[in-house]
Amino acid sequence: MPRVTFIIDGEAHVVDVDLASMPSSHHGLPGSLLDIAKNFDVPLEHACGGSCACTTCHVVVREGGGNLSDMQDDEGDRLDTAWDVTPHSRLGCQAVVRGDVVCEIPMYTRNYVQEGGAIQLGKSTAQTPGAWTPAKA
Repeated sequence: MPRVTFIIDGEAHVVDVDLASMPSSHHGLPGSLLDIAKNFDVPLEHACGGSCACTTCHVVVREGGGNLSDMQDDEGDRLDTAWDVTPHSRLGCQAVVRGDVVCEIPMYTRNYVQEGGAIQLGKSTAQTPGAWTPAKA
């Protein structure tokens, strides 16, 4: 059973996912990071509904990139239009989980109104940004 960790404002939100029995949320590819986020009420924005037509579900994979499906050309082309892309960037709607993954949801892709939180001049309300630390090798 894969463990998926979503890092939001430095805080880890860990979910253990039974991919075989998890219902599809119909947002993104079945078993994708977005699909898992929707099933576990993790706030991952997706303006296009998960159809690889925007970049609002952009995540940065911190660990376990090899446990995601390979990036297809349409995802790579779409990521070319995203802000602050890294070599570890993926679209949550396209990255299908196959094992344990740790990903960070960047602050600039978040929808603070839908999440019921507040943001002020580009700064999160979290007190300990960056509190999450990677696992030791």
